[in-house]
Amino acid sequence: MHGIIETDRGPFAIEFFAADAPKAVENFRLLAEHGYYDGLTFHRIVQGFMIQGGDPTGDGTGGQSAWGPPFEDEIKEDSALYRDGYRRGIVAMANAGPNTNGSQFFILHQNYPLPPRYVIFARVTAGLDVVDALAATPTTMGTDGGRSRPLTPPVIRTVTIRP
Repeated sequence: MHGIIETDRGPFAIEFFAADAPKAVENFRLLAEHGYYDGLTFHRIVQGFMIQGGDPTGDGTGGQSAWGPPFEDEIKEDSALYRDGYRRGIVAMANAGPNTNGSQFFILHQNYPLPPRYVIFARVTAGLDVVDALAATPTTMGTDGGRSRPLTPPVIRTVTIRP
């Protein structure tokens, strides 16, 4: 299964890891097919690291899973996916701690040495130049104490899921 994320800066494609993270993939699919992500923004951009979206409040405090409450982590630290680490193009669930996955996700635009605390559920297969353009958005101070709040947040126009 694949997805096309159309943004105001262009489209990019992702390939899902259904065998590694079936619940996270199903969550993203259900939310996308119900138009949940349409019109939301990438509300957090950390240059040299990642872009984060999927929050209807636009400030990192909102969102829910397709089932309402958060769902549990699907992290297999000894798997090849996690041994490879959080690499450029990886798509993972953003969270507020263990087993708090909802609608927010992030995309790494550079390799980054994160601990295995974020469910990896997809990777960008085309359009990394678009991800780079999104990551180059000018930012100001965010609630995380760093330059992470985009001055003009990039918009997710639509997310289309394909077999």
